Amino acid sequence: MPTNQEQETKEEEFLRSAHPIDPGVRSQVMESLARIEREHAVTVLFACESGSRGWGFASPDSDYDVRFIYVNRLPWYLTVTPGRDVIEVPISGDLDINGWDLRKALGLMRESNPTLLEWLRSPVVYREESDTMERFRALAETVFSNAKGWHHYASMAKKNFREHLQADEVRYKKYLYVLRPLLAARWIRERPGVPPMRFAELAQHTLDPVRDAALVAEINALLEVKMRAGEAATSPRWPGIHDFIEAELERNAAEPVQPLPVPGHAALDALLHDTVLRFTTD
Repeated sequence: MPTNQEQETKEEEFLRSAHPIDPGVRSQVMESLARIEREHAVTVLFACESGSRGWGFASPDSDYDVRFIYVNRLPWYLTVTPGRDVIEVPISGDLDINGWDLRKALGLMRESNPTLLEWLRSPVVYREESDTMERFRALAETVFSNAKGWHHYASMAKKNFREHLQADEVRYKKYLYVLRPLLAARWIRERPGVPPMRFAELAQHTLDPVRDAALVAEINALLEVKMRAGEAATSPRWPGIHDFIEAELERNAAEPVQPLPVPGHAALDALLHDTVLRFTTD
């Protein structure tokens, strides 16, 4: 069985991919997470890189999008008026940090929220409380609704295509903002489970190296330029990619996926209960 490193190398041979994290920025992230715990009296259970650095196609000037899940102390959960369940740190330079309370995160898991599920599969993890997150990830797979996940990605691809790829000159990253959800929707159609976050992994498992060779070559050419250019860089249309997108959107419109049974959500309550008590001190 291949190791994670071997698997990533294989994916990168198929499609360009990189997850650059500056060591200085990593230190800032770790300091910020520790400060958040002190100032808000919470415990950070998990923190990762989201956005283009997690997807694997960051530009040199891409932001660092740090996302985290935290747990409050027991009294926070025992009030008549619910407290704010999001912590947001003012953006500083390229660093954007915010997170969700555990109860909010579990509620979003119940709805198969793709953003949350992508965090759990990020290749860049800054912090992780292993015992809690092992249960969290297992539950995410168990309660995942293929229909909700597919609808989210299919709708996102359609919306981004309509809003960003109609001109003769388009931003490089907007093609990827359509391709990524399209391939995630295809993943769910073909194997009704949570799709990976890494764009290279998505492509490797949803595109055929022989049948789609020309498309893969064009995507790699796009990635090569995008990963060297600024976030706002543009180019004329990429015809092969454009044709693929239109064909896949037509297929999604004609053949929506059918929902599969999903188990109950009692295990989500149990995880919340156990974790809050575990991290509550007198």
